[in-house]
Order: sequence, then structure tokens, then C-alpha cells
Amino acid sequence: MPVRWFLLSLALGPSPVVLSLERLMEPRDAARCSPGLSCHLWDGDVLCLPGAVEPAPGPVLVPTRLQTELVLRCHEETDCNLCVRVSVHLAVRGHWEEPDNEEPFGRAADPELEEPRNASLQAQVVLSFQAYPTARCVLLEVQVPTALVQPGQSVGSVTFDCFEAALGAEVRIWSYTQPRYQAELNFIQRLPDCRGLEVQDSIQSCWALPWLNVSADGEDVHLVLDVPEEQHFGLSLYWNQAQGPTKPWWHRNLTGPQTITLNHTDLVPCLCIQVWPLEPDSVRTSICPFTNDTRAHRNLWRRARLQLLPPRGWRLVSPCSLPTEATLCWQAPGRGSCQPLVPPLTRENVTVNEALEFPLLNGHPNLCVQVSSWEKLQLQECLWSESLGPPKDDMLLVETRGPQDNRSICALEPSGCTPLLSGASTRAARLGEQLLQDLQSGQCLQLWKNDLGALWACPMDKYTHQRWALVWLACLLFAAVLFLLLLLKKNHVKGWLRLLKEDVYSGAAARGRAALLLYSADDAGFERLVGTLASALCQLPLRVVVDLWSRRELSAQGSLAWFHAQRLQILQEGGMVILLFSPGAVALCQEWLQDGTSASGAQHRPHDAFAASLSCVLPDFLQGRAPGRYVGAYFDSLLHPDAVPALFRAAVPVLALPSQLPDFLRTLRGPGAAARPGGLRNRAQQVSRALQPALDSCLQPPGARETGLEMGLEAGDRT
Repeated sequence: MPVRWFLLSLALGPSPVVLSLERLMEPRDAARCSPGLSCHLWDGDVLCLPGAVEPAPGPVLVPTRLQTELVLRCHEETDCNLCVRVSVHLAVRGHWEEPDNEEPFGRAADPELEEPRNASLQAQVVLSFQAYPTARCVLLEVQVPTALVQPGQSVGSVTFDCFEAALGAEVRIWSYTQPRYQAELNFIQRLPDCRGLEVQDSIQSCWALPWLNVSADGEDVHLVLDVPEEQHFGLSLYWNQAQGPTKPWWHRNLTGPQTITLNHTDLVPCLCIQVWPLEPDSVRTSICPFTNDTRAHRNLWRRARLQLLPPRGWRLVSPCSLPTEATLCWQAPGRGSCQPLVPPLTRENVTVNEALEFPLLNGHPNLCVQVSSWEKLQLQECLWSESLGPPKDDMLLVETRGPQDNRSICALEPSGCTPLLSGASTRAARLGEQLLQDLQSGQCLQLWKNDLGALWACPMDKYTHQRWALVWLACLLFAAVLFLLLLLKKNHVKGWLRLLKEDVYSGAAARGRAALLLYSADDAGFERLVGTLASALCQLPLRVVVDLWSRRELSAQGSLAWFHAQRLQILQEGGMVILLFSPGAVALCQEWLQDGTSASGAQHRPHDAFAASLSCVLPDFLQGRAPGRYVGAYFDSLLHPDAVPALFRAAVPVLALPSQLPDFLRTLRGPGAAARPGGLRNRAQQVSRALQPALDSCLQPPGARETGLEMGLEAGDRT
């Protein structure tokens, strides 16, 4: 049975705060003061002319704080309007000027100099109110007795009743004095709409609002509008972003009643709904019901992506704001995970859809960006991979400057930052003196620099060539000896040439090509079947990478880091990723697609790379990067083809084994590979014969399967 949930009731659902407002039956504006003050409201509005700031001639009254309160101004019991009551708190600024000559005990020589101290302090306070399309300015005269005048202290407040405003409007209030002795105070407030008021029956504009319920049935979300027949209304769906204007996503003028159906993949936290009757000056009511919906947050991360803005800019593209932190990192080819660089990027929140620039002097293909949320890595992209090519075998040197211009230089390696002139047994320590000479001679590229340090990328190609020079010399010597032996064994050479010719026709295109095999370890029998398949594919020949043969690396690196490194290397070499579907793999995929959390069972299998890989595999399929890089497969006796999620079947070939083995092997060999007629069929028959015993054992009941427990374990040494 699908779970049905109810998010909204009333106009557009319950508001976090429901207000019960005071009613004012007096239709005229009024002003009142706190005890000890006297005030007067000028008749009519005044011009909003703040003027320039002037120096205070002595003690003056200035506004220090604005405070608002919502009330109802009613002409009749059921004919009220929303009104904003404003209170201005006042304080004294400045001092009395002391006379030059005073008698003992502080008495002034001239009694007339004491007159200003006996007079009241007076101020003209202006309140400016703006709420589209209304703008008003009122003037309040306030007097304070001299006894209450204490410089720097509050003397009381004056309250104005009141500014009328529309429901749901954004109002802006300013306060200053005439003349103006300081910068004006300002205040911005979003007024509630009909759903946030306890007295909807008293406001006539709320009577005509459509009433909306939001519910979910399975994967669909329903917007049900309870509107009388033939009543016309507008419905808008938009993305409400914290930065910049809202982005409309869907808008319709409809006639009630209506039920709008949304797919669960369309939900994001900032998706909001706005409804209003199609009448002049109608009230628009908005609600954002998916702010705390877990599916909406998962969809948001699936839509988010990193975008390159040449030459050194980047942008995080997302329909909603994200609580994220960005870190620049260094990804060495084939050397584990990306290592964060701090500096140059500070770990601070990232503004989405805004162009950002790295504080770098030069770009480098090994520089990548990691985007994290709640200390969990969400996105990682090497932003210059398309323009600068694949990662280079360069050494990153980190220069640190201390007090008195002390310098220290270390090389960033997987084990940490290694000092160049140290006795460590690492690659950087062995080449420390040469790397320092390269740095001093200008052969290293400076990536970043400030007063605290610098980053340098030093090429390592020449050291790699020197290391392999002796190896090539040994290979040439071995080739010469081998050639002499071949001359002495002509008959054997002819046989070898025939085998070589056959191998060229049948599998030359696949020779050396790599494939990463991903599967879900459903049970021991299925793991033996996977090991048999991987061993058979290695005989094609094909270089197969599978976690079953890399348990030690998995334990050391972790499933996610191991998979990311293997996937990156395989795809850079032009290989393919094989997704082997089983009932357990299908369940994991469905759980990610529907609920977005990895299966709990995966937490108990530290060597299961399939569950860990879904966070990287699914974005490739959702963003259209899977064709040509992935291929799907399943054992036709263990899984029905329709059980494979449609997302995978629509993007890449999903082939049955062993019935479609020729097509499967042809896909692994890649396009444009030549083959001798019948050679591919013979290879498929060999793989099928190797698979059949393991497949039959997997189909047997668990009790009968124990006799083959040791089957396929010899493949476990292929690391």
C-alpha cells in the first residue's frame, strides 16, 4: 500500500506562526508617546526628503531603534485591513555647551545661560513607509523635558498607528529627524498572508483564495485545489532562492477544481507554490512545502554540478541554495584520493549560480574542486580536464614562509607533505636535491603565492625517462637474444606466427583494454560466479579489475576511494565499466533512485564496492555521460530483464549472459575492431563453457551448493 501523507491544510498549509491581531476601530492615523514625553502628529503626509547629515548644535533627539507590530484597522466587523504599527525609540545625542567662566560650586555668572537647560528638547521625527505600490511619509513632533535629558541614554518612544499594507507584501520603513543628525534607521519586514492570520474571516480579500492540499501517492505528488467550478485562478511553481530573484518554473491559468501531478524527481527544497484568483489586485499566497523533504534534498544534489568558467573561474550550478563548502585539491594520477590544499581556498559557504574565481596564478590539470555538505563529499570535478588534458605526473611543492622570512619546502605525497631534504624513503625525498634545483632554475610552474607561502608544480617526466633508460637497454638486449633463438627455431616460429595471426583476428582490439567489473555480493555462490566470469574474460585477453581480487587495497583505501581511483584510470585508458545486475544490485539501485540512501546492508560489507560506487555511477547516467563508458549485464537465469531499472536500460546496452555473450564481447572490444569470421563466436563459446558449472552451482539449493565452496578462490590472487 502506498504511504499517503498530508502536508498542507487551510489556504496553503499551516504557517509556522499564526497571528491573532489587535483590532483598531479608529479609521484615522494617531500617535502616542511613552510617559514623560509629549508628541503631535502632523495632519496629512509630508514629502520624503531626508537631506544631508548635519552636525548637532547640542543635545538632540535621534531615533535608535524601530519596532513594528501588526494590527487590524476595521471599518466594520468583517471589513478589516492589515496595518503596521511602528514604534520609534529615541535617545539623546550630544552635550550642553559649558560657559567659559563659572563661579564656585558650578553656578553660571550669567543667569540667562541657564535658560537652554530649562527648555524642553524638541525633535521632528519622520517615518517613511514603502510597500509596492504605496509610499507614505508622516511627521511626528516629540518634546522631552530637560529632566529626562541624559546624553547617550534612551528617553522613551513614540508610536504611530498605522500604515496599511497588502497581505504578503514586503514593507520597508525608514526613520530620521529633520534636520538629520545621523544616518536614517531602516527596517524590512515580510507581512503574513491569509494562511498566517487567525482572522481570515475579517479580511474580505482572503475569502476568494483557492484552498490547496498537497499529498503524495507512491512516486507522484498531487496538488489538489479545492476551487468552485468555473472559478478562474492562477497557479505558479517557482524556485525561491536566497540569492537573486525567484526563478519561475511552471505557470498556468486554470479553472477549478484541479489536481496537478508532479513527479518526485521534480521536487527540490526551494520549490514553492503560489496561487491567486484571477481578479484585479488579488492577493497572492505562497508556500514552500518541500523544505524539509528528504527526497527533495537528494534530487537537489543530483541536479547540482560544477561548471568551468575560463580562464580560472568556476560556478556551482543548482536550482536552490546549498549549505556547502568548497576545497581545492590536488589529484595525482593513479595515487589515491584528491588531497585538499589549504590554502589557497578557505572552507566557506559557496554562493550557487555565482561566478567565482580561484586565487591562482596558473591552471593545472591536477587541480580539482571538492564540494562538501555536512562534512560529506558530494561533488568533485577536475575543472580543467577538458582544456588542459588528463592529470600529469607532476610533483606539487608547498612552500611555507614563517617569521623572519624563514622558508620551508615540502612535496605533497599520498603519505603527507614530505620535506625535500629528509631521509625518508619516498619518491620526493630521493629526488629532493634535483627538485630544489628545478625550483631555483625556474623549471617549476608557480600556481599560487601570497605572504604565507606558495604552490609549485614541478614536472617529473625527465626523472621517469632516466629511470627507464636502463630498463629499455635491458629490453633491447633481451630482444636481440630472442631474435637469435627464433632464427634457430624456424619451425616453431611458423607455428607461433599462425597463433599470432589468429589472435590478431579474434581479439587484437580487446588486447590490453581494461574493464572495471561492479557487482553486488548477494551471497557466496554469486561471488564465485563473478570470479569465474572475471577469470574467463581475462583469457580473451582483457584486463579485468574487480574488488574480489583487491580486498587488501579496499581495506586500506576504503570502498569509495578505491572505486573512484579505478574508475578514473579505466575511463582515461579508454576502457569500460561493467555493471553486473543481480537481485541485490537492483535493490540497491532502486533504493538510491527512490530513497537516495545506500542500503543498510552495505554497511556490513566493507569490501562491497557496488554500494559505494552508486554515488559516482548514478550521476553519469542522470547527466548523460554513460554511453560509450558503461555496459550492463545480467545472468538470464537469475534475473528477469525488466527488473533492471529503466534508467540503465535507456542509457547503455544491458545484455543477458550467457545467451548474448557475442554481443557482450563485441561491446567490450569497442567500435572499429576487426575480427576473423567465427572468432568472436568461438570466444563466446569458451566463456560460456567456463561459466556454466558456476551458474549451475549458483542455481542449486544452498545445501547442495556447499560442495563447491572452494570453487573460484584461486582467482583471488589476481591483484
